[in-house]
Amino acid sequence: MTLKISIDAGSSTAPYEQLRAQISEQARSGRLPVGYKLPTVRGLAEELGLAANTVAKAYRVLEADGVIETRGRGGTFVAPAADAAARQAASAAAAYAAEARRLGLTRTDALTAVTDALRAAYGD
Repeated sequence: MTLKISIDAGSSTAPYEQLRAQISEQARSGRLPVGYKLPTVRGLAEELGLAANTVAKAYRVLEADGVIETRGRGGTFVAPAADAAARQAASAAAAYAAEARRLGLTRTDALTAVTDALRAAYGD
């Protein structure tokens, strides 16, 4: 199992975001199993030709999202992200439902709003 990352220098997407998205997708899909040790910030930066701060930023966002966990000097590992993502999504959904009800939206209007938002986010 190896980390496979490709950074497109010509892309309008920032390199740290490309890195974050690829690691996140590989972790969530299982191509990077839970417990997989990621390269050091410096090591990955050198391998990809990026600044260390770029990789560090991606790692910080991934850790905040629950995709990876840092164990001090022990390294950075893929976390059981599916559980963290599901918890965050459920929390966001509950907050949305409470806000929609507070605003007086009907169930149908609330569902329409979230369906439209998901369509826009996923490009459907």
